[in-house]
Amino acid sequence: QVQLVESGGGSVQSGGSLRLSCKISGYTLETGCMGWVRQRLGDEREGVAAIDGGGIVSYAESVKGRFTISLDNAENTLYLQMNDLKPEDTAMYYCAANCAGTWIVVAAINPVFNYWGQGTQVTVSS
Repeated sequence: QVQLVESGGGSVQSGGSLRLSCKISGYTLETGCMGWVRQRLGDEREGVAAIDGGGIVSYAESVKGRFTISLDNAENTLYLQMNDLKPEDTAMYYCAANCAGTWIVVAAINPVFNYWGQGTQVTVSS
């Protein structure tokens, strides 16, 4: 059974940083794909960043240069380091696993994953 548990959300001022963590159980990235998806209030879900078992990463244009996705295999944890946060980054952030490809995640609205975490809220004030 796959379980994804996010943590690390919170409230910060514009320009600040946060690191989201996703503890993974029951899923191996070696042949798969994982990512972070966010949903602003009233909006569709947006793929933010994704990584596959070959180390390929993709980012949405809106976060390139500010966000970094990484995976610690020893800790079975997926991270999203978010720097220079902006008010428009305010959203619920979800960790998700098993996607078709990293570029598909960041190119699509409502990207498809088989497994989802419960989400962690990020709020950025100006």
